[in-house]
Amino acid sequence: MPAPKRESVTMWTFARMHADLYRPEIEAWNDEQTDSSRRVELSLIGVQAMEQRMMSAFLAGLPSADLIEAERRNAARAFAGPLESVGFLDLTPYVERDGIMNRVNAASFKPWTKDGRIFGLPHDVHPMMLAYRADIVEAAGIDVSKIETWDDFVRVMRPLLFKENGERRTDRYLLNIWETQIDLIEAMLLQGGGGVIDASGVPVIDNEANARVISQIALWTSGAEPIAAEVSFWDATGHQLMRDGFVIATFAPDWMCNYWRKEVPQLSGTMKLMPLPAWDKGGRRTSVWGGTMLGIPRTAKDPEKLWQIAKHLYLSRDLAHKLYERGDIVTPVSEFWQDDIYDKPDPFFMGQPKGRMYINLAPQVPDRFSSPFGAIALARTQSAVSQLCKVARDTKATNIDQLMPKAREFLAAAQEDAMRHVNRNVFFADSQKAAEVTP
Repeated sequence: MPAPKRESVTMWTFARMHADLYRPEIEAWNDEQTDSSRRVELSLIGVQAMEQRMMSAFLAGLPSADLIEAERRNAARAFAGPLESVGFLDLTPYVERDGIMNRVNAASFKPWTKDGRIFGLPHDVHPMMLAYRADIVEAAGIDVSKIETWDDFVRVMRPLLFKENGERRTDRYLLNIWETQIDLIEAMLLQGGGGVIDASGVPVIDNEANARVISQIALWTSGAEPIAAEVSFWDATGHQLMRDGFVIATFAPDWMCNYWRKEVPQLSGTMKLMPLPAWDKGGRRTSVWGGTMLGIPRTAKDPEKLWQIAKHLYLSRDLAHKLYERGDIVTPVSEFWQDDIYDKPDPFFMGQPKGRMYINLAPQVPDRFSSPFGAIALARTQSAVSQLCKVARDTKATNIDQLMPKAREFLAAAQEDAMRHVNRNVFFADSQKAAEVTP
């Protein structure tokens, strides 16, 4: 039996906050439409369910939603194989025709780009800062303006690890990071000039930048004098540890501010934000965590109509302001960055102009690339970090030079294992053969 004809445009999103934000805008849009085929029906779908339905539709050539708002890891599944096999519509001609590249932060397009072709409109930038317990830090007379690098961070903050009698505290650490927190590890790799996937979508795990970063993380978490500990972002135990000041500093992409505001309101007025310390003087002071795009399936019947709706949602100044007011997320539309809304003091962060601070860092956000091999590459990298942490514990390491040789060894093994998965992919193997015979 043929599927019933749909009269309206269907849209999927995975985020409740996004859905709540879009519904009034969509209702207003629908009220203006005289053509019922331009009316939009929004559905909120869980991440796993969306991925399964999206990939089933793409692989079988079946109908899906007309507009799909996908999280980075889900969207990456659609980029397997050659360009013609990507389930999303190539938006490059529309982006170029309408001058969108000049309006949107360039790095925000990178996760949704394959072989130079753009398959999604970016929803965000998600620059990352460090949120620290300013009440504790300032009471100790510590001046964070003296912090430029990660070495500075440890040196300046180190007195907080000790009691007045010089005894090491067991209830306080400087940084919230651990060997199993792969999202944070990836963010640190990117900030340090590394990463696990290159622009072609292939794993690039074994490089010097990655070896340096994971050696430092292993030293922080597992060396002779650990300064980092694991505090969960997502449960009541972690929230209590944050309130107790168990960790002084925590990584904070813009969206995390909204999560804390809702889930740990007791932190209000105790925290401030600062740019991430750089790996070297003059280096990058931010990274990135998370990301969302809006895409159109390749099987869409009326791409132009869907493109106009997508632009209405993602390039609207009013919606950009609401996204920040209600979600603490700064827009990727750079022409809105000078708007006064981002200069408002935020009482949660002791009156800091949080939005302006994130926007000032947005141009420094590192490039990152989506790939169906991304999950494998990250899993193998995390395994290498865990191995290195064991070495740091067993040897009671005191500096990263002691760990770098093993870091290189473990990352090389991780790269080899990841490439075995890549080479079993028939599309990749065929493209490599074609590249070898091309003069």
